[in-house]
Amino acid sequence: MTRRVLMMLVLGCAMGVPVTFTFAQDNNNQNRRGNFDPAQFREQMMNRMKEQLGSNDDEWKVLSPKIEKLMTAQRDARGGGGFGGGGRRGGNNDNQPQSATAKASAELRTALENKDTPAAEIATKLTALREARDKARAELVAAQKELKEILTQRQEAVLVTMGMLE
Repeated sequence: MTRRVLMMLVLGCAMGVPVTFTFAQDNNNQNRRGNFDPAQFREQMMNRMKEQLGSNDDEWKVLSPKIEKLMTAQRDARGGGGFGGGGRRGGNNDNQPQSATAKASAELRTALENKDTPAAEIATKLTALREARDKARAELVAAQKELKEILTQRQEAVLVTMGMLE
């Protein structure tokens, strides 16, 4: 798999964006989306990341929980997955709990859908969303810092090129 495709996969997963590909080599032209297994995809992505970082099994036991924590923080900072809080209401999928940011975003959207919602209620929900986003951003910065402290210079550079670190 090319480096560009790998980076798209990693960034797509980190952002909670469903990633699908059409494989020209597929002889029977089946639609692969019906067979998509998020857990298997995540495992493959993590294995590729381990390889890209040049980590041995002992290093990976330390790195992988911090990388997963960072990926969760990135998803939560965006509102729970997808663009603007995810494709579905609240921005979560069946396997992930809804983040505080996604919940606040969904509550604000619900309030906005009702044309009779009082301005004070909208203001309260907007403030809650901003506070949830601020908290999620702070958690993201903390997760990035925590991970950076244990990385080699090469590993840090790899994660910067993947968009996981600043």
